[in-house]
Amino acid sequence: MSKLCEYCLPGLLVEDHSIPVPLDWRGTSPAELAGVSVDDMTLLARESANESPDSVFAGKSISLFYRIVRSPEKGSEHLPLIVYLQGGPGGAEPRPLNPYTDGWMAEAIKHFRIVLPDQRGCGRSSRVEGSVINRIGAEAKAEGADPARRQADYLKRFLADSIIRDFEYLRLSEFGGERWVTLGQSYGGFLTMANLSTFPEGVAAAFTCGGIPHIPADAADVYAHTFPRMVKKTQGFYERYPEDEKRVALVADRLAAGDVTLPDGSPFSIRRLQLIGAGLGMKPAPERLHNLFDTAFVAGDGSAKAALAAAGGDPAKVELSDGFRHAVMDMTASPSNPLYWTLQEFIYADGKMEHPIRWAAAQEAAGRPEFAPSARPLMLFAEAMFPWMFDEDPALIPFRPAMDLLMEDTEFGHLYDQEQLKRNTVPLQAAVYFDDAYVDSGLQLDTLSRVGVSHAWVTNEFEHDGLHGDKVFAHLLAEARDRGDLKDVL
Repeated sequence: MSKLCEYCLPGLLVEDHSIPVPLDWRGTSPAELAGVSVDDMTLLARESANESPDSVFAGKSISLFYRIVRSPEKGSEHLPLIVYLQGGPGGAEPRPLNPYTDGWMAEAIKHFRIVLPDQRGCGRSSRVEGSVINRIGAEAKAEGADPARRQADYLKRFLADSIIRDFEYLRLSEFGGERWVTLGQSYGGFLTMANLSTFPEGVAAAFTCGGIPHIPADAADVYAHTFPRMVKKTQGFYERYPEDEKRVALVADRLAAGDVTLPDGSPFSIRRLQLIGAGLGMKPAPERLHNLFDTAFVAGDGSAKAALAAAGGDPAKVELSDGFRHAVMDMTASPSNPLYWTLQEFIYADGKMEHPIRWAAAQEAAGRPEFAPSARPLMLFAEAMFPWMFDEDPALIPFRPAMDLLMEDTEFGHLYDQEQLKRNTVPLQAAVYFDDAYVDSGLQLDTLSRVGVSHAWVTNEFEHDGLHGDKVFAHLLAEARDRGDLKDVL
């Protein structure tokens, strides 16, 4: 039995489950493992990862944790399934407190049983963090193998080609093969497109929010489009809160002295400060940053002018508050989700690539002087990873040897089948946020123009996190119902 327990939250009935899945899916398919007969060999080939698994990984399993959430009022009804594909990468499913914790849930439980699977390596699904990577390396060393190579190959098993196989096996083995509706947020949209490329027969309808990848995938192209938007988002923050431009500049001038650390002992550098812009593509990130800098300085009234005057006009003598340093650490450190940054650029790796990724965001930033630490106003990074993070962030340091190899690799699991997507028959409704800071709207629409039965709702009313309010999913659901896309579901 997969059920671990069941309980009630305010307004929700919840079941916790866990099942084993293969660490390495290569050489098998979810249907084979679930004991489902597949007569169509073309279908079986598409669903199988045709390579043989590494001998060191063959036969090993990891756990996949998932929750089933439903409305108490409809607890006895056999409602259709909707599976939530969480953003990330490296993100666990939401932990609801009630139906309104995450805006889409209150609407979804009226119509569906919600399935919340933690992606492999995250949450309660065989977590991957520094201690695990260290152990993988130590085992390889004891066997006379290259530790970094073993770690890199292990991390490749936690990308979308494995995740969608986990979820398809979950559907077949635990839900009797019942077709489900998918709802993908951000990276969950990437998983949606990989799923529609490989397992479309299991999907009754699909929704995505801010998450249609550009196909064919290219990390360098993504950052060429999103870095200019990072500038606009930063400028918009400064325009809204002009005093913060001065406060950010003074903090950066103080950090230029190079003798400030964060509470975990890692360097508090200007480039670390720039990472606080990661949330600028969401609401209400500008307000959060405004409040962050409200208590940045120990002396004075909180303004840059007063803090500098208290330091005798010398930025190097400005004292930053403990609370500010703790807040920046919490915003930029990775102990709760180390796979987020570790896998960030490899979500754009699809099959055999013509060239390695080689720190695509860092390459783009190096060619843009407006992002230099010495530039004023200081530009903030919206969502970008850099090699120095794996030298300075304690949670990421264990991953550095593997990262050096992964950044030079050109062979990854195959994700997208453009011909299959062209003939797609699964209704796909995508919310495309016109000003999305992370997933360029133009690139999303270009992909959708080549996907069958796809529909885009383009809006500038919401930021990248629009799904977490109470309007976006309700709108998408209504459009799909009015179009008849859910006639066999609801």
